[in-house]
Amino acid sequence: MSTTKAPTLAVVKPDEAGLRVLQPSGWPMPKGYANGISAEGRIVVTGGVIGWDENEKLADGFVAQVRQALANIAAILAEGQARPEHLVRLTWYVVDMDEYLGNLKDLGRIYREIFGSHYPAMALVQVVRLVEKAARVEIEATAVVPR
Repeated sequence: MSTTKAPTLAVVKPDEAGLRVLQPSGWPMPKGYANGISAEGRIVVTGGVIGWDENEKLADGFVAQVRQALANIAAILAEGQARPEHLVRLTWYVVDMDEYLGNLKDLGRIYREIFGSHYPAMALVQVVRLVEKAARVEIEATAVVPR
């Protein structure tokens, strides 16, 4: 019989989008993401979104590609009658982790410009390459629109 207690779960009150941030009691607050989110409603999911424009021209450089990818996600969400505050999960695929880590200040600023101060659960993965050879980042998004 294990003597380890299950962690007490502190759940932040739902916001107007109907989402609840899940933050286990005693855990340090994450910066720029949430450990977990719970939501009820209609799901809106994107595919892997890269930093190119409507003419499939990639932005120049990592930070510019992130800006365009996030703007593209915002446009896809709007098409599905969702908003950035409905995001529950983002998965980032980067070809160079050092490039990501070296640009955190700019990435945070760009993120807040496009998505505001809502931080969903996120994962960050370094990959060997993306389908579009010149792409530096690809992001998948999941949103839940409240009923």
